[in-house]
Parts: sequence; C-alpha cells; structure tokens
Amino acid sequence: MDIKLDSRKIVKGDTFIAIKGISRDGHDYIEQAISNGASKIIAEHGNYSVETVIVDNTKDFLSKYLKDTYYNELKDIKFIGITGTNGKTTSSYLVYQLFNKLGHKTAYIGTIGFILEDECVSLDNTTPEITDLYEMFLKCKEKNIKTIVMEVSSQAISYGRVTGLEFDLACFTNLTQDHLDYHLTMENYMNCKLELFKMLRGDRLAIINEDDPHHKNFALETNNNIYYGESSSDFKIYDIHLHMNGSEFKIEANFKIENKSKIYDVELLLPGKYNIYNYMNAFISALKFGFDSNLILEKTKELIAPDGRYDLINYKDSYIIIDFAHSPDAIENILNSINEYKKGKVYTIVGCGGNRDRAKRPIMGKISTDKSDYVIFTNDNPRFEDEKQIMDDIVRDLNKDNFEIIFDRVSAIKKGVSLLKENDVLLILGKGHEPYQIIGDTKHHFSDKEEVVKIIEG
Repeated sequence: MDIKLDSRKIVKGDTFIAIKGISRDGHDYIEQAISNGASKIIAEHGNYSVETVIVDNTKDFLSKYLKDTYYNELKDIKFIGITGTNGKTTSSYLVYQLFNKLGHKTAYIGTIGFILEDECVSLDNTTPEITDLYEMFLKCKEKNIKTIVMEVSSQAISYGRVTGLEFDLACFTNLTQDHLDYHLTMENYMNCKLELFKMLRGDRLAIINEDDPHHKNFALETNNNIYYGESSSDFKIYDIHLHMNGSEFKIEANFKIENKSKIYDVELLLPGKYNIYNYMNAFISALKFGFDSNLILEKTKELIAPDGRYDLINYKDSYIIIDFAHSPDAIENILNSINEYKKGKVYTIVGCGGNRDRAKRPIMGKISTDKSDYVIFTNDNPRFEDEKQIMDDIVRDLNKDNFEIIFDRVSAIKKGVSLLKENDVLLILGKGHEPYQIIGDTKHHFSDKEEVVKIIEG
C-alpha cells in the first residue's frame, strides 16, 4: 500500500497523509516524509515541495479513499468484530480456532497479534491503524482467507482506526470499569463501543451477553440481535460444572424463526465461568455461519486458551496460573472461578499500570484481598508514574492485612512461589502474554512465565 500515516515508513514514491492524533500531529512530520521519498502529501493545511492535496479532514478522506479503492477487492471476506471490556481476546481467538478447525480459513487481528495461517506478527495496538489494517486485509485476500475476526477496542473506535469498515457480525462481551483515564465516564466508554454495532452490513448479526447490565444499550433496532447467558431466552447456559482444567455445561437454543429449541452438551477445556461466556461468541458465530452443530461441539473439545490467559503450570502438588486480568471485573472473575474449585489456599500477585485509570486501583486492591488468602502487590508497567503512588492508591481503602508490597516483580514472583503448599494456587495477574515491563517509555524484556520457569527449574 503506497499511502502511509507514519513518516518513518515512507519509501520513494509513497503518499503521506497527515493525521491529527491525540498527542501528535502528522503535519509536523511532513518534511520528514518528503525527505524519506514521499512524492505526494495529503494534509489539512500548508504548501509543500511535492504534489499537495488539501482536504477538510484527513481522517475522513483516508477512510473514504481506502474503502473506495479496496472495497470490491475485499467485499467477499466476512468480518467479525468483537468488543467489550474483558473477553475480547479469548472470544476472538476461540472464533479464529473454531472456524479454522471447521475448515473455514480465518485470520485474527488483536492483542495477540496478526495471525494468518498460524503465523503470528506482533502489533503495537489491539486494533492497528487503518492503513495497517488494510495491508493485513489484502494479505488475507492473497491467502484466500474467508473470514477475519478482529478485536475492536474503544480507543480504536475513538481514534478512527475502524472508520469506514463494515462488519458482518459483531459481539458484545461485557462492560465494566476500565480506561476511564481516557474516556472519563462510563457513558462515554459505552457509547464508543456501541459504534461497532452501527457498522454492520448484510444480515446485521449482533451477538450480545444478556447477563451484562448494559446489554439493552447494544441491542439496536436495526440489527438482528441474538442473546446468550444464564438468563437468556435465545441461547441459555445452564447445568454448569467447573473444574481446574475446564468445564461442562448445556446450552438451550431457541430458534424463533423455526419455532423450535435444541439442547447442546458442551465440553470446554478452558476453565472458569467467564470462559463459557467467551466461548458462546464462537459457538453462536459458527452456527450463524452455517456450520453443523455436531461438528462444532466435536471441534470445541480441541480449543485452547490464547497465550497468557489462564496459563496453567503444575508445580509439585500445587498450581501456578498466569493471566492477563488487569481490570476489576477480570480479576474478580478469575478469583471467583478459582474459589469455586480450590482445595488449598489462593495466593495472588497483582499490580496496576502507571499513567492509567487511577480510580480502578483501590477496587482491584479490595477484590484481590477479599477473594485471596494472601496478596503480593507489585509493579505492572509503572511507566512514568511513581511506583509508591501506585501502591498507595491500591491499598488506600483496604481493611484487611493479608497482603504485602514487593515492588520488584521478580522478587514478588519468587516470594509467591515459595508460599505454595499442597493444592495451593498462585495467580500471577496483569501481564499474561506480555514480554515486557514498561518503565518510563522503555519496554524492558520481562515475562511472568519465563520467571516462573526459571524459579521452578532451579
């Protein structure tokens, strides 16, 4: 693709489009783009030494240009967009796995990266810039991909990274407190995610978690809304049996058009009730795409969690679980699940990111101490913020003393592992698959799993 947003990626003959962002203005990098070989500039103001096109809004121009240029080439690919506070990654990854196991060539774009034919390329953002997205779409077209499943973050919607895209199916997982440092209010946060459900085409399929208190807001009259949950009349989840290595449950599906119902028995290798909810997005998507239900249930037994999500390590007679949970709801979900089938004590290692939503810190601290036998609070991407300030926020409202603070994450993990006795569980939360620790604006290599392996292998 010869139109680019990043002046550093410009090669001779490219077009550079200057986009105004939150912290940077592309107009400030036009001269750099020209020196790198840009032969054309699209901007909102200015006069430059190469061909220049002035438009009212470069974001609007770009989304229209990309759609007009590539729509016909990409129109046969199905797009599934998944949004919500928690569960986007696991839901999307389950759709990606299930569809491929069903023989339907599918690609994934999200937190894990860009996965095409089992090759994964890491990404800077959950939902990349729109020009990067189109480059991925075109690669998918070359590989005869039939469906692309994408995580669609609220910030990506706000930044215009998905403006102009159309989706064949959208899924809503849940809405809980997160990212209020950016959105300021829960209403703003919700309304941003809601935009995805206005971007549907064709049958306008919307899969919605009916057990989430915000579900009605996502049920637009223009869409074909399909609900799931323990209280749902469309796809009801019941008879749930949870254990450390997975779950078994039933789904009662009521097909209104055919005026019939059907019961499905499901075996899922992913533990925790929240993963049942994540799976429902994949199950219903596969049904709506026309796959045989018996084959769906058979392939379900082969599904695994994405890297860094409930990554279970057996250690002596105890368990160590590494998970990406970094919001109040996600931490509560995994702790509730562990407490349902634990046999020993539950130890938790957790922290909060610096220069991010401060309001959620004391909530996370309270949930962790209330639902764990013992907690070690530690650093988790402190960025430019004082680590002591972060900890002060976390422990501010605690009325229990079952915790300690160890700022160094390696030392915290060592201490957590040393506490384990028979049947105990150690949860290491917040970073999951991330291979780094952000201090200042520098990413230092760090992996929770690598540190655990070093410790247990001695």
